[in-house]
Amino acid sequence: MDQKRDTSYPGEAIGSCGAFGMVKAVAFPCKASILPSAKIEAPSQVKVKGARMELSLTRPDDWHLHLRDGDLLEAVVPHSHFGRGIVMPNLKAPITTTAAAVAYRESILKALPANCDFTPLMTLYLTDKTSPNEIKLARNSGVVFAVKLYPAGATTNSQDGVTDLFGKCLHVLEEMVEQNMPLLVHGEVTDPEVDVFDREKVFIDTVLRPLIQKLPRLKVVMEHITTMDAVRFVESCDEGSVAATVTPQHLVLNRNSLFQGGLQPHNYCLPVLKRETHRQAIVSAVTSGSKNFFLGTDSAPHERRRKECPCGCAGIYNAPVALSLYAKVFEEAGALDKLEAFTSFNGPDFYGLPRNTSKIKLRKTPWKVPESYSFSFGDIVPMFAGQTLDWLPSSP
Repeated sequence: MDQKRDTSYPGEAIGSCGAFGMVKAVAFPCKASILPSAKIEAPSQVKVKGARMELSLTRPDDWHLHLRDGDLLEAVVPHSHFGRGIVMPNLKAPITTTAAAVAYRESILKALPANCDFTPLMTLYLTDKTSPNEIKLARNSGVVFAVKLYPAGATTNSQDGVTDLFGKCLHVLEEMVEQNMPLLVHGEVTDPEVDVFDREKVFIDTVLRPLIQKLPRLKVVMEHITTMDAVRFVESCDEGSVAATVTPQHLVLNRNSLFQGGLQPHNYCLPVLKRETHRQAIVSAVTSGSKNFFLGTDSAPHERRRKECPCGCAGIYNAPVALSLYAKVFEEAGALDKLEAFTSFNGPDFYGLPRNTSKIKLRKTPWKVPESYSFSFGDIVPMFAGQTLDWLPSSP
């Protein structure tokens, strides 16, 4: 990651693959040019009054992304400054087969603007009926990179998820070991007797730890971790075997954010936000330089009417603000020198994929998040709507 001072005001707004809805903002193309690397300076050396800091980062990837389908897909897929994205398979008709994953990938590619080189990395939705042969087909396809475990009923469109991991899926998991196919885990139990704030810890103790003991060579990503229990579990595992993705919301918000000033539906996600002590533990983990943690936004768009209703959907749409918020967290922790590894290196290294060669810039200049993005089917409200953020992503 290169750092330098920029005394000119940038003329571009937040990056995207193209124009985004009806927002009055300048969009930049997601394609980034290659910049030479340079020795990093300590953050204290570049914080000079009257000058603007600028970071040059290897183009990040998003290792947990919801793109939806239909109108929502076409609306949100252009808004990406990431090179690649692990695309979640929990559509209304879940992506349970390799053939479905290939077809979904084609839909995503067709929705991309002409100047966008975003690469979708597909996943399969694990069910009680998934076969070992499907894992072989997925590996041989060249487009499926992981399998997602949703405990049945855990989150949006998870009703077709797994009901008995060890009883019905063990033979599939064994084939995943043979094929070196990672398992992506929504780490919560769904037992209604378990408190919603304890479901991640109980999942670790009753499902994930026994799974790793039974299949120590299985590569596992614990998605969108929310607790110090998850941090400790990941840190206790061998590097390269178990990792975790971390979202912007779980780094900057705690559960008070759900209720301050009234019920806040646009801060509601699953796993739900936790206590401040858990947030601090996650911040410490990701800013420590550990290779076991990497960027996964869990950006989950819903129409406003489906969030602001008597039974609102879980999910935070953070794609427009994710990089700005990650930079904020690392800057406040005095760890900007570790930001690039978290956003751009740890993920591809875990998956055994090459790192991106292109670059993006983050400029320390204020910009205001739009109140909403308007489309023919309705509005989407982004995370931190109407607020001012300090870091502005742009093409170099």
